Amino acid sequence: MSPRTPAEPATTRVSRLLTMVPWLVSRQGIALSEAAEGLGVSEQQLRDDLDLLFMCGYGPMTDELIDVSYEQGHVYIDNAETISRPLRLGVAEATTIIVGLRALEASGVGPSDAVRRALATLEQATGSLPGIDRVGVVAEGERDHEVLQSASSAVQQRRRVHLTYLVPSRDERTERDVDPMRVVALDGHWYLEGWCHLAQDTRLFRLDRVEAIELLDVDGTPPPQAVSRDLSQGAYSGAPDDRVVTLLLRPRARWVAEYYPTLSQEEVGEALRVRLTARDDAWLARLVLGCGGHAVLEAPQPAVDAVRARALAALSGYAG
Repeated sequence: MSPRTPAEPATTRVSRLLTMVPWLVSRQGIALSEAAEGLGVSEQQLRDDLDLLFMCGYGPMTDELIDVSYEQGHVYIDNAETISRPLRLGVAEATTIIVGLRALEASGVGPSDAVRRALATLEQATGSLPGIDRVGVVAEGERDHEVLQSASSAVQQRRRVHLTYLVPSRDERTERDVDPMRVVALDGHWYLEGWCHLAQDTRLFRLDRVEAIELLDVDGTPPPQAVSRDLSQGAYSGAPDDRVVTLLLRPRARWVAEYYPTLSQEEVGEALRVRLTARDDAWLARLVLGCGGHAVLEAPQPAVDAVRARALAALSGYAG
């Protein structure tokens, strides 16, 4: 058995494969030994790379994967058109990537050297596009930017942070220590996810609600039970023991069904009846009352009573 190729960084191998495919496509039938010499790799490395190409393509079906043959000592590659020619970006695609990279660079979340190199390459290639030099990213505020950078540094350095955090649903400030897990951008906001020592659970903190953040000289490695949340449905996702409520959403409140994950939806004339989970009565009252009469809470009755009580308490302030 031939010795296996030593392990190497994944980025090095990907870079070599992207160069190798178009080179071999333009030299169909080249001898294996000649190809290895031309690419500057050993025959064993070339065989390993060709074996990997069998699993590459633009989809999972057989006809979507690259077809490689080198059994007779000569290399043939078919169905590799998608990567056998240089990548060409349209104006909208290039602009979108530039804006994303500049936002990542401004946030300090990503590895700055890699982001800068990617930006430099893309900007050099698109410098002739009209108006591309005017594409920029403006931070929302100096304090928000500093909080974001501190949170990102805490994740990278594995340091615990102390937060002064505003909880809008209870209109209170809390002090808590957090072992950071990741910083994510979601629905137009930045979040810090981490293990909260106050709640003894994983929590997601919206950074524009962090009034103060302090990096502690304490190891911030999250405990084994800390599990990242599935954010595919958005920042809010109900816990297993959350109450299930039924809302009737009139046209101007149908956005609720798009913003929050629902358990079911039913068209009722121009309205939409939905079932979703509610974390607590305070959150539910803020949602229903914030819709200004365009959302009606139908069930369960205890939740209806709680929201009605909050509405009446609010109205009492306008007794005059």
